[in-house]
Amino acid sequence: MIDISPRRFEELVSEAIDLIPAELADLIDNVVFLVEDEGELPDLLGLYDGIPLTEREAYGVGELPDRIFIYRRPICSICETPDEVVHEVITTVVHEVAHHFGIDDDRLHELGWG
Repeated sequence: MIDISPRRFEELVSEAIDLIPAELADLIDNVVFLVEDEGELPDLLGLYDGIPLTEREAYGVGELPDRIFIYRRPICSICETPDEVVHEVITTVVHEVAHHFGIDDDRLHELGWG
């Protein structure tokens, strides 16, 4: 386990978001990224809470934004080095953004983003 300060962890999440290719980033619609110490489940690294783009036919004007949570403590708890934290943050951001695009966990695992 490694401890990364909340501020540095937020920077890592921001850097991971910046790695999303522009052509995909432009398609992300009405999403806010949130960094929290942990979620309701202690081993959950991230969470997408929203309506995937593939299911948005009932999505209306004025909807609250979808939320992508990235959880600092669980990620730090499975990492032993700062480089591992960077890698896990990137993987978690990609994983949760994929859910926004309607990609499920089974497909993500097939693609190596489990």
